[in-house]
Amino acid sequence: MTTTDRRGALRFGAGLTAAALTTGCSTTARDPVPAGHSASPAHPAHPARAAPAAPGPRRFPGQPAQIDHGPRNRPRVALTFHGQGDPAIAYALLKEAERAHARVTVLAVGTWLDEHPAVARRILDGGHDLGNHTLHHRDINTMSEAEARAEITGCADRIRRLTGSIGTWFRPSRTQRATPLVERLARDAGYPHVLSYDVDSLDFTSPGAAEVTRKVTSEIREGSVVSLHFGYADTVAALPALLEDLDRRGLSAVTTTELLT
Repeated sequence: MTTTDRRGALRFGAGLTAAALTTGCSTTARDPVPAGHSASPAHPAHPARAAPAAPGPRRFPGQPAQIDHGPRNRPRVALTFHGQGDPAIAYALLKEAERAHARVTVLAVGTWLDEHPAVARRILDGGHDLGNHTLHHRDINTMSEAEARAEITGCADRIRRLTGSIGTWFRPSRTQRATPLVERLARDAGYPHVLSYDVDSLDFTSPGAAEVTRKVTSEIREGSVVSLHFGYADTVAALPALLEDLDRRGLSAVTTTELLT
């Protein structure tokens, strides 16, 4: 990591160990407790008020079945994160986005939500979109119809159990675009659109924070949907500079729902 990258990472360092930033693996068996949540949810000191159901999917007339960008005539972009990895990094990224008055879209892997259920409500409480990124994050386009359906509905069921809805979006795993079969199965599960993207940060290749920032800022424009990931140190270090660049260019980072509304 360069000196510039290290400075970026340190801005996120509070509460994170070096091992978590390097490997994307949690160093504790439990999630960090986000603000407003009890440290012992099974035994709260006072009865908790039931949280309202999360927004569900919407149909956007005039938009294709697979959406890879929004309107090109408004200064808005959507930063979308594949939800997996150490939840401490996820909380730090969400906090930095909120500090910059940005809202993001998180496409969560179902097994990740099984391991870290509190993260679902933390995403929604921050005003962000929460969506479905399949149950196990396998190559869904190569699966049989039954296997692909189980990947979509399995994650949808987990999001519904945690939030009261199936989430606002579905994104296929390990591919930019869904096959016609997967597109149909997503529609059958309740998602009118498949969420793709037009800017790939390639942060999962760990190219360095400066390269992640350069890649995104050189390609992003009005209406862009950007693919990013939780769990990678380069993304942690790149986010402040990326958000600053958007601000300089007059581009607002909004949820995908807001981008298309």
